[in-house]
Amino acid sequence: MRNILIVDDEINIGLLLSKFLTRNSFSVSTATSGSSAMEHLAKEHYDLVLCDYRLEDTDGREMLVKIKASYPRTGVIIITGYSDIKLAVELIKLGAYDYITKPLYPDEILNTINKAIDTQAALSTGQETAIVEEPKTKPSKEIYGEADDFVAGQSPASKELYKQIQLVAPTSYSVILTGESGTGKESVAMAIHLNSPRKNQPFVAMDCGSLTKELAGSEFFGHEKGSFTGALYTKIGHFEMANGGTLFLDEVGNLSYEIQAALLRTVQERKIKRIGSTKEIDLDVRIIVATNENLGHAIQKGRFREDLYHRFNEFSINLPPLSQRGRDIMVFAANFLEVANHELNRNVQGFSAEVEECFLTYNWPGNVRELKNVVRRATLLTESQEIQLKALPLEISTYAKASAMEHSISRVEKPRDLKNAALEAEYEAILKVLREVNFNKTKAAKILNIDRKTLYNKMRAINLES
Repeated sequence: MRNILIVDDEINIGLLLSKFLTRNSFSVSTATSGSSAMEHLAKEHYDLVLCDYRLEDTDGREMLVKIKASYPRTGVIIITGYSDIKLAVELIKLGAYDYITKPLYPDEILNTINKAIDTQAALSTGQETAIVEEPKTKPSKEIYGEADDFVAGQSPASKELYKQIQLVAPTSYSVILTGESGTGKESVAMAIHLNSPRKNQPFVAMDCGSLTKELAGSEFFGHEKGSFTGALYTKIGHFEMANGGTLFLDEVGNLSYEIQAALLRTVQERKIKRIGSTKEIDLDVRIIVATNENLGHAIQKGRFREDLYHRFNEFSINLPPLSQRGRDIMVFAANFLEVANHELNRNVQGFSAEVEECFLTYNWPGNVRELKNVVRRATLLTESQEIQLKALPLEISTYAKASAMEHSISRVEKPRDLKNAALEAEYEAILKVLREVNFNKTKAAKILNIDRKTLYNKMRAINLES
């Protein structure tokens, strides 16, 4: 069993991480200071140390130097509550495997931990192809045939989406996934992969939105040790990691024109060279890309290469927004609740009728991602068997309230004279402002240029008081 030492002076964070990693078959110890961590290391071998950057008696940089000097076979990941690229680069050069920022997402930190331990093991046995990740905002996922959080759903929009997945999955076509941000493009890409002949090969996801031009070549193609300043180890790029399997490129529209040119050559020739190497590596990779912008418009404006677009666009799937998927919202919510219960060690059984009504009424501008975050947060806040209205963010409950008010207005008999027509227009204007300010009546009265008492009276006139 692999041993991990968690060093964090926030006891609750240490306990949460310890429970999560223990459930994932790690042997875990915790320390709340740098000095106690060094005592742990002196008594027992640890494969990896997860160290918070800010400790009461020291900091992550000093801990990293001490650990690497005394225990070079132990990997180190630094955790912090803020992002600083200069510090991240410095820590990587000092020997840290990675530098990740809070909040910690379980699937991502688990993936990073596994890769860190594998890398350290490779270095300990003298292998030169150890994978060393540069610091980045969102860690890449490398998943070998595991299930993901894709849920098919039963609405017409969901059934059509799944039909297209089943249609294209058995082929080797490149696929473009389009749709609003948060609609679950990575989950769809994973579903395509798991329904393809490549399902037992790597699925590697890469966030192109966080790539800098300087690091892009290394991230895509890898580099050899010593090929540039800071290249302390040989690194395998994402194309090579995904060889035989599927490479998912998220937010591909954010890539610079120069990077697009390099990608085009790779896609056409199906070969890569690591930076600093003359050896060509043959590729057998299926490419799935995702974007929430119109690439056709980007081509017209000269921001995206048309030839690369056609290489990617052998098949395209547009993901419907969550607001168009009807009662599937509750199917997704139930799935996210199950996941959140597992992550947080809770046993919440479901959602109250009021919460379900809110979920089905709300317009979900953040789509599936927003729903997932709302359910996770509500699960954390819930002590009873069901998630109640008070556990939801204000904008969701007030949106539902606004919809109920609109329904009340629609039930009012339509005006037949100018006076009543003016009143209805007035009530609609009041409701519009209330929704804009999340039902803050003081703000609404100020915008409407009336006092609060007048606002209350007008709302009571048609039973809209809250």
